[in-house]
Amino acid sequence: MKEIDARGLACPAPVLQIKAALQEEGRSGVRVIVDNAASQQNVQRFLESQGFQTVLEQDRAGYVVIGNCDSVSFANLQPAAETQGDVKKIMIMCATDRIGSGDDALGQKLMLNFLRTLKEIGDELWRLVFVNNGVKFTIDGSEVLDDLKTCESAGLRILVCGTCLEHFNLFEKKRVGETTNMLDIVTAMQLADKVINI
Repeated sequence: MKEIDARGLACPAPVLQIKAALQEEGRSGVRVIVDNAASQQNVQRFLESQGFQTVLEQDRAGYVVIGNCDSVSFANLQPAAETQGDVKKIMIMCATDRIGSGDDALGQKLMLNFLRTLKEIGDELWRLVFVNNGVKFTIDGSEVLDDLKTCESAGLRILVCGTCLEHFNLFEKKRVGETTNMLDIVTAMQLADKVINI
């Protein structure tokens, strides 16, 4: 079983190390040690997306994610293309808590109204990604938390930057979306027909 010590590595380095190891060695099992909950979730989700069954352990070294799979090949490590017929895939990247500059209160009000109106995009809204200050919309007390939960329950995938949550000490307060890393975000950008940055 391949062991990867990814403690101290920033997102998305732990996932990239796993991907490289699996490409080079084609191991059917991997043991990954990370030192924070965001990396643990990212590692576990990545392995599961590649057909691994995972087990999470916690010890004084940090989080240990053990992944086992009977047959994993590099071909399985490519992101699966998602087909939605003729529907375009729009990804919205929300990196701030306000729209525009000049008056912060107005900018925050505009952003809240924007997020509350997202459902009007319809089926073309494919991913909603929160990074930097935008992650604050996904936590306890957010004025749009219920709106985002409604969008998520209707099928919208919401990705929330784990590094950003950790930076703001908000990891435990996240209430909507899945914790993600830059590799997931870059892959989503590649697959999207259109990326809108806010």
